[in-house]
Amino acid sequence: MDVFVGRITSTGFSTGDRIVIGDWGESPLGSFTNVMWAKPNGSRVLLSPSERHAEYVSELYNFEDVEVTGITVERGRRGVSIDGGGLSIKIAWGAPFPIPFWRPLWFIASFEGLFGRMLFGTRTHGITKNGRREWYSVRSLSRILKAEASFEGVDLGERREFDIDACFGFSEPPAMPASVTLKSYIE
Repeated sequence: MDVFVGRITSTGFSTGDRIVIGDWGESPLGSFTNVMWAKPNGSRVLLSPSERHAEYVSELYNFEDVEVTGITVERGRRGVSIDGGGLSIKIAWGAPFPIPFWRPLWFIASFEGLFGRMLFGTRTHGITKNGRREWYSVRSLSRILKAEASFEGVDLGERREFDIDACFGFSEPPAMPASVTLKSYIE
């Protein structure tokens, strides 16, 4: 079982762009940050820090373009700034709503999955593109308070809910711009 421990931060923008940042402190690939970017035209881009990371992630999720690029990350207690592949992102989130303990995988796939779909429109368990089972065990949830992004100096507009599917994998990020701490288990 591959276990990734970190944070997923996601938001949409008024241009129709949707950004999902995976910031992983612990993983079988070491510590890394990547960006999944769904453009308004429907194309999906993975910005990855290395060929190894790009290969692993693109086997799990759907992308039309995979770009290996340097990614610089500045983390704060309640925010993150990222630059890479021409994309510049600054996101700030509010106080976390904590979930006090890790749940077993069967609970994540059943009860937690039901609540995730009802409350946030997300799935906590599913099958990846290459047929592996994956579980998202969320430990805390924070609402995004501020988000700015630009590509090659062109502003992506105001923060918005996800109103168009990004379709990277079996689950969409929550419609509400959010940042979650979690463990991702991949069989």
